[in-house]
Amino acid sequence: MNSDFNNKTVIITGASAGVGAATAKTFASHGANLVLVARGQEGLDSIAKELEKVTSVLTVAMDINNAKANKVLFLKAFEAFGSVDVLINNAGFHQRGDVALNQADKLAQMVDVNLRAPIQLSTLALPYMRKAKGGAIVNVGSLAGRAPLQGAATYAATKAGLRAFTYSLSDELKGSDINVGIVSPGPIDTGFIMSEIDQVEDIVFSQAMSSAQQVADAIVSCARGEAVEISLPRTSGWLTTIAYLFPTLRRALRPALYRKGRKAKEKYKQGGD
Repeated sequence: MNSDFNNKTVIITGASAGVGAATAKTFASHGANLVLVARGQEGLDSIAKELEKVTSVLTVAMDINNAKANKVLFLKAFEAFGSVDVLINNAGFHQRGDVALNQADKLAQMVDVNLRAPIQLSTLALPYMRKAKGGAIVNVGSLAGRAPLQGAATYAATKAGLRAFTYSLSDELKGSDINVGIVSPGPIDTGFIMSEIDQVEDIVFSQAMSSAQQVADAIVSCARGEAVEISLPRTSGWLTTIAYLFPTLRRALRPALYRKGRKAKEKYKQGGD
């Protein structure tokens, strides 16, 4: 597909803030028509007001756990712009804490938002992309999906599942001109983490912080078909691979990583870099 995305239709979930908003701005700069999805209309109106100066924008306030609403979403996008070319599954939910201390319904909600909904949305997108003779599906994963993470067991499981789905779907669609990829970042300097910093596991901050724009740029790269997966930071991707392959080493290094993360977290809380 055209690498500049000019006049392509891009659907972005979780688009009203953070990575979703940064991704919307980046695709807008490439000339894409935008379909911005989030639960709250107010946040969508804010980002749409800014981007309507640059490109055409359709906002859809909805819950991606609503299967019927998901089908209607694609109908609205196609009716507005005549195609669906790119789907960015960015919306996410994280109920932090150990499984034993958590609520079962909240953990189930994580599975719905982080895994079930992206699978359904991706499946719904494919007929439109086949009609357009090309397209892209990019999922926003996490380093937590590349190696087990205590204190975030269900979250890690959903992101690991999303990663497996991405690679499998990419293989299924080889030769179809539909690119499939996943961006797996560590901590990102957005409200998703920073507004709940005291609840975030210390070990998360043992990795360097990425910006929302860095993640957005990686999403665009995956949409272009430049990679099936991009980990941020890149060195953390290597470390998570080692941690997954050598669990004994991961457990041995965990105390040191917690100490490192705890120090970094305190700097972030004090406003340092």
